[in-house]
Amino acid sequence: QLQLVESGGGLVQPGGSLRLSCAASGLTWDYYTIGWFRQAPGKEREGVSCISSSVGSTYYADSVKGRFTISRDNAKNTVYLQMNSLKPEDTAVYYCAADEMIVAGSLIDYEYGYWGQGTQVTVSS
Repeated sequence: QLQLVESGGGLVQPGGSLRLSCAASGLTWDYYTIGWFRQAPGKEREGVSCISSSVGSTYYADSVKGRFTISRDNAKNTVYLQMNSLKPEDTAVYYCAADEMIVAGSLIDYEYGYWGQGTQVTVSS
């Protein structure tokens, strides 16, 4: 059973940065595509970014392109989401998710079978 734990959320001013971490345990990490999703109050969960298991291809939602960077360190079983130039509309609970059946990458939440508990990101002055 794969277990995911997010960390790194918090309160930051507009224009600031945060780095989220998603640490995994339980299974062979290398075979899993990892995605980051977020859900703001009253809104549907949306895909933010993902990194594939195969060649490490990365994908981003248009709303975060150029501001967020996803990376993975397989030796540490950890995926990072570096978030720069944060905006109030980035405020949400951020979740990481994993699945071994996704090869090329996906920002579709129902394709992921494993989820973390989420970490709150609040962007406010």
